Amino acid sequence: MGDNVLSQVRQFILTNFLFGDASKMPGDSDSLLASGILDSTGVLELVEFLEGDLGVPVADHETIPANLDSMESVTAFVTRKQADSPM
Repeated sequence: MGDNVLSQVRQFILTNFLFGDASKMPGDSDSLLASGILDSTGVLELVEFLEGDLGVPVADHETIPANLDSMESVTAFVTRKQADSPM
């Protein structure tokens, strides 16, 4: 499940923030905030993607760098949320 989530997050970042330029794609553990790929508006777009496309609710207190600062941390966050969610 995690690999699929990571793939979806990568594709979202590539399409929405890098405009298809894969040469600018950061590593999975690189900070999306420090690299300038995400800003505060970008974080909101990412949250909208997680909620809308992946069906993962994100509470205000969860919009922290530990959950949303790299593709790996986003993937881990989504995987945790999906595991905690009743099916």
